[in-house]
Amino acid sequence: MTAARRRRFPRPSLVMLPNAFTLANLFFGIFAIVSASRGQHEQASWYIVLGAFCDALDGRIARATNTGSEFGEELDSLVDAISFGLAPALMMYFAVLRHSGWDWILVFIFAAAAVMRLARFNVESAGAKKKIPWFKGLPSPAAGGTLATYYWFSQTPLYNDVFIGWPWEVIMRFLMLTLAALMISDVPFPGWPKFTFKTLHGAAAIIVLFSSLLALFFLPKHFFFPVGVGYMVTGILLAFIRTMFELPPIFSEPDDAGAEEDDLSPEGSTP
Repeated sequence: MTAARRRRFPRPSLVMLPNAFTLANLFFGIFAIVSASRGQHEQASWYIVLGAFCDALDGRIARATNTGSEFGEELDSLVDAISFGLAPALMMYFAVLRHSGWDWILVFIFAAAAVMRLARFNVESAGAKKKIPWFKGLPSPAAGGTLATYYWFSQTPLYNDVFIGWPWEVIMRFLMLTLAALMISDVPFPGWPKFTFKTLHGAAAIIVLFSSLLALFFLPKHFFFPVGVGYMVTGILLAFIRTMFELPPIFSEPDDAGAEEDDLSPEGSTP
């Protein structure tokens, strides 16, 4: 068998490897829902973050091993709808929102926005390579991760000394609606360039990645929620600036809206 034929037909174990990481993401998403229902909110936040790391790896492994497939792409989208749509919303329902009344509607709105975000990505990308390092709308892993790590932040001294007494039930409702709206919006959000030392942006991406890994082990409660909110605000501010100065639109062509987002996203292959 020639080398070209071996590259065309990778080993079955390599074909399953990216899907194994995708299913690990599903495992952590479901485990987060179960943990939150038991009142174990801190553990639930961990599971969403671990699921996000699995999501960040599956697409990169598929490309590195030349095992990408339409099945893998569809599986990734279905899994992310649970791990970054339904799971974080249910976590906030169990931890912050009132169980009586109509607060459960917020769970539906957030999950529906994540599902629509993923469906739009699948339609618009159609296998096209991303030409510009921007996302059309807030990536669903960023939205889900921001929501899921709120409980971590609520356990920090900063939160208890500065933000204690804030009406977080009201703020959380507003945050969930804002994240949901941004996921299905046309607001452009900056993405990560490819990891490489050949360019300044690529080197900066590597530094940010290792900084995030260090923060995961040493300052997870202080780091992830503020960074997620900061990323959300950055996209809104950049869109406002572009509108004020009448700069040309970023997504000028239909193909530009699609992406292999895991080439650029810290969260993974999903928008």
